[in-house]
Amino acid sequence: MTTYIVINLSDTDNVLFSQVNQTSAQTARRNVANTQCVLSYILEPSFISDSTITPVSTLNHEEALALLATPEWTPPDEE
Repeated sequence: MTTYIVINLSDTDNVLFSQVNQTSAQTARRNVANTQCVLSYILEPSFISDSTITPVSTLNHEEALALLATPEWTPPDEE
């Protein structure tokens, strides 16, 4: 089962991208304010289990979709 975490962008230097489904901080989904990103994984990464990074939140798939649909994560359509 895939787990989703929200982390602060300032923590991405400590992410081992070989342990998550994203390839870099640039490919992770970021919020509109460009202060946080979402990462996903199947097996808990060492940087989480050893508390190098403490996620802002931990989500399942449905919760991640709901979060990403909010105005903080999806910019409004410009006409």
